[in-house]
Amino acid sequence: MLGIVEVDETYVGGKHKGKRGRGTENKTLFVALVERGGEFRAGKVQNVTAKTLNHIIRENVTPDSRIMTDKFLAYNRLDEEFASHETVNHGIGEYVHGNAYTNTLEGWFSLLKRGVKGTFHHVSEQDIDCYVGELVFRYNNRKTTDAERAIKSLKGTEGKMLVYKEVIKKAGS
Repeated sequence: MLGIVEVDETYVGGKHKGKRGRGTENKTLFVALVERGGEFRAGKVQNVTAKTLNHIIRENVTPDSRIMTDKFLAYNRLDEEFASHETVNHGIGEYVHGNAYTNTLEGWFSLLKRGVKGTFHHVSEQDIDCYVGELVFRYNNRKTTDAERAIKSLKGTEGKMLVYKEVIKKAGS
């Protein structure tokens, strides 16, 4: 990824209502990156330490990029490795500061959470990656026609086989 890249994390799912934001129990943690006007990536992570987040950013973003995050301390010092690091402070109600914002990700997180709660329902932690993958695919193909998206989706199944025995075994575990 290059150019202006937004990075943020969110907690998804869980049957029990916990506290909002970081530290929420019974939820799955995701980190997402989006290149403004370009590609989107998201994945499940075990924690949001500086070590974890910096590794993900380094693996996905070129050093000459501008990174946009919130003020979460784990993102500190990104300006030492990338062209710049700009932040917004959600804690004081700041969501845009010049060209710094994470609103692209916030909007996508909203779609993911609404999908889990209102469309997909009962999503297990072991299957949530599939739902996230679907939403990432939709986002990355948002400018294509329905026919182009369907063809690309079918091409993605080439060489893969869904075996009923494996589905049943997975459902039983």
